[in-house]
Amino acid sequence: MADGTIKKLVGDRGFGFIADNEGKEVFFHRSQVVGDFASLQEGQRVTFEMGTDPRRNKPQAEKVTPA
Repeated sequence: MADGTIKKLVGDRGFGFIADNEGKEVFFHRSQVVGDFASLQEGQRVTFEMGTDPRRNKPQAEKVTPA
């Protein structure tokens, strides 16, 4: 598990970006959030697993959980 902070949320489109502890931005989709996507806020700490978006073959955060 990795952890980081939600850097940006695009709530109306259902995705966002997490800044990991090394400062890298990681994309996440609402379908990868454990719990309620609408309850997330920018600046909130989260834990996640690194995965790969199968359609774009790019890194993405999976199993995103508020810390």
